[in-house]
Amino acid sequence: MAARVTVIIPCYNAADTIGRALASVQAQTLTDWQAIVIDDASTDDSVARLAPIMAAEPRIRLIRLAQNGGAGRARNAGLAQAEGRWVAFLDADDAWHPEKLALQTRFMADEGLALSATAYRRVNAATGSVVAFGLPRRIRYRELLKTNVMGFSTVIYDRDRLGTRLMPELRQRQDFAFLLTLLRELPHAGGLNRVLCTYALGHRSLSSDKGDAARQTWRLYRDHLGLGPVAAAWYFGQYAARALLRHKTPTLARALGLLRAPDA
Repeated sequence: MAARVTVIIPCYNAADTIGRALASVQAQTLTDWQAIVIDDASTDDSVARLAPIMAAEPRIRLIRLAQNGGAGRARNAGLAQAEGRWVAFLDADDAWHPEKLALQTRFMADEGLALSATAYRRVNAATGSVVAFGLPRRIRYRELLKTNVMGFSTVIYDRDRLGTRLMPELRQRQDFAFLLTLLRELPHAGGLNRVLCTYALGHRSLSSDKGDAARQTWRLYRDHLGLGPVAAAWYFGQYAARALLRHKTPTLARALGLLRAPDA
């Protein structure tokens, strides 16, 4: 019988964090899950770290890719083999809180949602600072275009409703593009405004070049979503300004209503 939840975990040179990520899956109060770890041609000992975990845990599977293709391509390799109704995403350097899957799948079933995310906590490994990111109960396509409030390690979608979906072949912003593509088809996604994931800032190598990230966001608006130059420029400006405020000056962002506090 297929597991209720399939967890997709791309892994690239995550030897120091993959064990913690998987431990957070194993600690879930909802136990009917399968986890698919996709090693994206790591050059460290990520696979060696996985071996004893997998030997003791039959619910975890490993896919090894021969060539590094980025997180989107790695996730697609896992998505193609997903069996569960609910498909959840977790990055190899993040961790879930134990009740995450149980609360979120119940929330989606109760609300009739095909797509959802939760609040999360961001911990800066270098400075030790902690910022909590909440989100609205309903998230619509045009609002998501302005700023991505859906942390990808908190996202779940309903495969019974949406089918097996693959991510666009983008080196960056493929997770944002994936969410926007799904949300275009839906009246809204759901936001469970409770912190159920801890996001570890400081390990993601692909996020270090801000200039390239900006170029990739522009390409997402223009090429992938097909927005005209005026609309793309407006949404790009909204995205850049809101992202700067939310991530660099969270106190000001809260005062302006751009950063929502999680529910207690």
